[in-house]
Amino acid sequence: MAKARELKRRIRSISSTRQITKTMEMVATSRLKKAQDRVVAARPYAAALAEVIGDLYAPELAERFPLLRRPAADAVGRRPTAVVLITSNRGLCGGFNANLIREARRRLQELEGQGGA
Repeated sequence: MAKARELKRRIRSISSTRQITKTMEMVATSRLKKAQDRVVAARPYAAALAEVIGDLYAPELAERFPLLRRPAADAVGRRPTAVVLITSNRGLCGGFNANLIREARRRLQELEGQGGA
């Protein structure tokens, strides 16, 4: 009799584990789908960003805006580094912008320390 009870308990345990595993799989599938949707939604933004960055290299702009001209190399052969920072103006973006600017400043200091900015 004890063996039958042990088997029933074991079957319930396995069934419960199977149910938990199935639920976890469904949650993972849902998260993956959401991540894939975000990637697809970001593609137009990435394409527009690539176009903007490509436009920054346009010779016509360099003629009109001196800051976009490619500077000559120094005596060691290093060229100054440009950091283009694009912030947000949508929603509650103050914290995001502050973090972005703080990181850009940190990166500029790092580049200056290496002699590259």
